[in-house]
Amino acid sequence: MDRVSAFEEPLRKLLGGPTAKVMAEHLDLHTVGDLLHHYPRRYEERGRLTALTDLPLDEHVTVVAQVADARVLTFNGGRGKRLEVTLTDGHGRLQLVFFGHGVHKPHKDLLPGRRAMFAGKVSVFNRKMQLAHPTYQLLDAASADDAEATEAVDAFAGKLLPIYPACKQLDSWRIAKAVDAVLPSAREAVDPLPEALREGRGFTSLPEALLKIHRPATKADVTEARDRLKWDEAFVLQVALARRRYADTQLPAAARRPVPGGLLDAFDAKLPFTLTDGQRKVSGEIFDDLATEHPMHRLLQGEVGSGKTMVALRAMLAVVDAGGQAAMLAPTEVLAQQHHRSITEMMGELAEGGMLGGSDQGTKVVLLTGSMGTAARRQALLDLVTGEAGIVIGTHALIEDKVKFHDLGLVVVDEQHRFGVEQRDALRSKGKQPPHLLVMTATPIPRTVAMTVFGDLETSVLDQLPAGRSPIASHVVPAKDKPHFLSRAWERVREEAENGHQAYVVCPRIGDDEDGPAKKKGKKAAEEEADKRPPLAVLEIAEQLAKGPLHGLRVEVLHGRMQPDDKDDVMRRFAAGDVDVLVATTVIEVGVNVPNATAMVIMDADRFGVSQLHQLRGRVGRGSAPGLCLLVTEAHEASPARARLSAVAATLDGFELSRIDLEQRREGDVLGQAQSGVRSSLRVLNVIDDEEVIAAARQEAVAVVAADPGLEHLPELRTALDALLDKEREEYLDKG
Repeated sequence: MDRVSAFEEPLRKLLGGPTAKVMAEHLDLHTVGDLLHHYPRRYEERGRLTALTDLPLDEHVTVVAQVADARVLTFNGGRGKRLEVTLTDGHGRLQLVFFGHGVHKPHKDLLPGRRAMFAGKVSVFNRKMQLAHPTYQLLDAASADDAEATEAVDAFAGKLLPIYPACKQLDSWRIAKAVDAVLPSAREAVDPLPEALREGRGFTSLPEALLKIHRPATKADVTEARDRLKWDEAFVLQVALARRRYADTQLPAAARRPVPGGLLDAFDAKLPFTLTDGQRKVSGEIFDDLATEHPMHRLLQGEVGSGKTMVALRAMLAVVDAGGQAAMLAPTEVLAQQHHRSITEMMGELAEGGMLGGSDQGTKVVLLTGSMGTAARRQALLDLVTGEAGIVIGTHALIEDKVKFHDLGLVVVDEQHRFGVEQRDALRSKGKQPPHLLVMTATPIPRTVAMTVFGDLETSVLDQLPAGRSPIASHVVPAKDKPHFLSRAWERVREEAENGHQAYVVCPRIGDDEDGPAKKKGKKAAEEEADKRPPLAVLEIAEQLAKGPLHGLRVEVLHGRMQPDDKDDVMRRFAAGDVDVLVATTVIEVGVNVPNATAMVIMDADRFGVSQLHQLRGRVGRGSAPGLCLLVTEAHEASPARARLSAVAATLDGFELSRIDLEQRREGDVLGQAQSGVRSSLRVLNVIDDEEVIAAARQEAVAVVAADPGLEHLPELRTALDALLDKEREEYLDKG
């Protein structure tokens, strides 16, 4: 068997169908290579028990502990049986519970003093942590004929015991046995690091690293293996990005330089405020890029409300000055309309080029969305193809084949993470030459993530808020534990309205049975879901508020299933102050700007991600009055969800929150499903802690690609690129 094919061998050939099926469906592991790159999460040491005091709620855990006591209890007049087992690690205690026919074997096995590995999902019952029906494997002397247990004891004795990321259907120790079956193939691993680099940095070989990470004899083995594997991940990814950047420098583009005394100067002269230092600095970086003859690829990240739109608009005006056109792609119709409204207001008569009363220096600013009337749409398309419109703002409708430009010079993508690769690429392909690209996001990204996820883009950061922005106070409202807190929240909303301000109430879903009728469930599934009520809905909450605590206030709804004209009408009336409380879905998450809105109540806040909560909160405090954001939740006080909300309430610093978000998702996909739609190749690299590794790997990758752009002399590295960055991800990086 050749070296590559050993790693590509399907797991079902070595492990059998049922095990391979579970691995494929629940762990996304399909080949020998996949399993060899499924590294242990941590290691247990002989003689050291896991701390039972800080187990995460609602997570699947593996613990090694000793049985303190076990007792069978009866209920239902003796008809039902329950086995309760208490585990100890010398510091804390954990309860196990088994029901019905499932009590017999554990009652025989789990005698006081026995030591075992247990796996299950942590829950709370009667204020105590417990595992219900966990699977287990005995680790001390069991009956002589229990070969599997004896084997486990041998594996455990005097060694570091690997604990793998597992799932309900496959425990850590069964994954360990599967790894044993494929481990010999590790010796055939193709080493991607160039020999000079490997020797220069003193790394162990890849086969050795794989053997040591799965079956370490000492802690030093683990460190040595991790150091090497981290480098592989960082380096191969940075090589892909460096090749992308190199290829971009080879593309031609038209240089777009602002014209003195042109549209940009006229716009700057009528601004009623001065730009922040940050806005000036970032604009300078963008103008320098636009003046070059290869396409700009720049990421502009800035806190909510830091003035990104102003910076993007000035870049678009510079391109119009230079004879080109600029297109801004927004993720929703509400946001496209909002951008169009605010840009035409900021530009005044400069946005009415060629119209009666418009400025001689002006240009046309058109809106293009999927729901526009035929006549308006036809006019917009005509203005684009003739070059009459210098600026177009639109949704994915901009991407359709019918849309033709006279000379597209700049594409601005707002909220980059909301778009698929193909959508951005389709818009960029509409230029005679590749247009310049400016990607904007209000989701702050730590430097290390910018170097990995957006490593093919140059990065600009706006971290200064414009003068006049107000602080936002944030509080968690535990609706289940303290219902009077929720009553007080509605009182606060009423107080804001009575003081002439407005409020948002955000819910996770629309309501009105959007998910279709509930499917029939078995009794067990129904019991499991009894405490998981559906997320709160806009239509229901709006009705309850209008009839109850906010009776007498003008309450309106806004959600994605409304007709575009109705949405626009509601937003206009809210902006004009004719609506007191807007009950909405996350359709208001980005770009909506109503300075008079001072309060926001987010229902079921634990169902939103950290960056989403931060984005939503950024809709208030946009004027001179202070903002208030209330995060309503029924999450348990000890739950990770509650910790997440407390973190959001504790800081307004988006970069700090993005670090917290990453720390909580550190086993998740760094490149993110939203980014590439495929599984991440990053398994040991931690984008928070490994900044030095990533920076050094980036430096080495740039040098390697500069010397050999096609990697002609590094076939092993090319093979690793193909394996680690499969076709879909390579295309994602290509399209940037």
